[in-house]
Amino acid sequence: MSTRRLPVISDTHTLVHLCSSQEWAQARNAGERRPPSLADAGFVHLSTPEQVHLPANRLFAGRADMLVLWLDPTAFTGEVKWEPGVPSDPSSMLFPHLYAPLPVAAVLAAQPYLPDSDGVFTTPRREGVA
Repeated sequence: MSTRRLPVISDTHTLVHLCSSQEWAQARNAGERRPPSLADAGFVHLSTPEQVHLPANRLFAGRADMLVLWLDPTAFTGEVKWEPGVPSDPSSMLFPHLYAPLPVAAVLAAQPYLPDSDGVFTTPRREGVA
């Protein structure tokens, strides 16, 4: 009997994306974000708020210029697929991947995402939301 893995579902149904403040400025000017993963893998890496600290700690340790973009998935122009975060391990945690550029219009808020005093990123809280 196989066990079906379900994605981590956010209570807010909001997805998030990480980028630097410079990358966000470029996206705002262009009207969309096209990270290198879109050309290399065909998708934009997304996360739920509850899981975003995992890639943040793996990929952006020590960085103080990161932003968390809070997204409205209903404003996406492409398909979102929930896929293993480690492609070679189909049983790994599922992450959302957007198979299109990320439209600036889908960004509800952009806020600084800084590690704590120990240098570790934790689950972000959206500013202005209880």
